Amino acid sequence: MNLVTKHGLPQTVIFCRRCVMSNQRPSTSPEFRKKSSDIGTAAFGDDGICDACRYAEYKAGRIDWSAREKELLELCARHRRKDGSYDVIVPGSGGKDSIFVTHLLKYKYGMNPLTVTWAPHIYTDIGWKNFQNWLKSGFDSVLVTPNPKAHSIMTRLAFLNLVNPFQPFILGQKIAAPRVALQYNVPLIMYGENQAECHNVMGENFSPLMDIKHFTRESTSDRELYFGGVHIDDMAQHGVPLHEMNPYLPLLREDVVKARIEVHYMSYYVPWSPQYNYYYAKEHAAFEPNPDGRSEGTYSKYASLDDRIDGQHYFTMFVKFGQGRAMNDACRDIRDGHITREEGVVLCNKYDGEFPKKYFGDFLGYVGLDEDKYWEVVDSARSPHLWGKDGNAWVLKHQTR
Repeated sequence: MNLVTKHGLPQTVIFCRRCVMSNQRPSTSPEFRKKSSDIGTAAFGDDGICDACRYAEYKAGRIDWSAREKELLELCARHRRKDGSYDVIVPGSGGKDSIFVTHLLKYKYGMNPLTVTWAPHIYTDIGWKNFQNWLKSGFDSVLVTPNPKAHSIMTRLAFLNLVNPFQPFILGQKIAAPRVALQYNVPLIMYGENQAECHNVMGENFSPLMDIKHFTRESTSDRELYFGGVHIDDMAQHGVPLHEMNPYLPLLREDVVKARIEVHYMSYYVPWSPQYNYYYAKEHAAFEPNPDGRSEGTYSKYASLDDRIDGQHYFTMFVKFGQGRAMNDACRDIRDGHITREEGVVLCNKYDGEFPKKYFGDFLGYVGLDEDKYWEVVDSARSPHLWGKDGNAWVLKHQTR
């Protein structure tokens, strides 16, 4: 029986033969182009292996990391300044990955980084503590905090229309650093991990650069911009006039090209390992893991700790695509050789979809919704090919296997 699918998902569910990711997992694309919740999905080969696993195999055996470091040394030499001014911008929150990147650039490669942080919706205590410890380890910072009223409205719209409450954060995460780079005249930006290592097509890993389409538009006449599924010209009707949207608007491509802005991924230059980054950050910047022992919805304790809405991001992902936070963590750990696929299956089936109750009240207050409306929106996002009902309980039809 052919069931209707939502969100542009493939009807047949396939799990990667090496990791635990399914072909329902969304890929990354420019957020400001999204009119609806429809999205592209992770790339799979005819052999049932996802591109992320294929690249992990390639990375382990075919990349000359000494040659990649030479490329990094040449990049740093080209941008390094001798007058004391900043020569590289590192976007981050003070999590394990941004600590690793900034510390490496400053203390190993002699660069002078300026950190740029797009503020979380609502800081967690551990997130704020890790952010402060990051700066105390020797870094200047620009903390970009958007208008809280506008940000909460945009989060509400993104939840109601896309069932993606994290969209406003993702927008700023991509745009804030290039905007600061233009303002400070610092052409080099260094992010951590290329998303293609996890879920986009394999070919994106062979360039160190972020595609400029993620943070630019051709001109001011390009009005095909959507925020929470709402066209830019209609945002004022929802309480966010154009003059309050500056932090979310993509930069003009001409300005970025003229300033010679280059947005690189550190994962191109060094063998990227979240677990290694955790121990590195703990040693060099007093980074602390989740004080609860693990994060809701997964078994891990050291990723995505700074925002009280993080849990809703992963839970809504689970509802829409049938896989969530534990899948993300298990796939990475399998590819890095820390756990087996069999262990990953067990962990996903145990933790994926666990409801993030700790900050649920904070989320409802932030977006101005009651619990009944919340569940109405969430349940409406369940695709019939992924979900069924057993009495009054929703049941996932395709458990990780």
